[in-house]
Amino acid sequence: MFEKIRTIIADELGVEIEDIDLKSNLSDDLHADSLDAVELIMAIEEEFDIEIDDSAATKIKTVQDILDYLESVVK
Repeated sequence: MFEKIRTIIADELGVEIEDIDLKSNLSDDLHADSLDAVELIMAIEEEFDIEIDDSAATKIKTVQDILDYLESVVK
């Protein structure tokens, strides 16, 4: 699942895939602004066929946060 997330992030944020690890902070390390974050959430929702509510989305700060959230909702 991590590799799929890395690919989505690289595509959405225009960063090199090797620059993305579990500790990467979306805004500080990967330079995502608020619009980028919304588009990233939408791409993840589409890829995994889920809906991420706003309260959960605001808690997503790192790649690990994305992975943790997905593992809790994707069966």
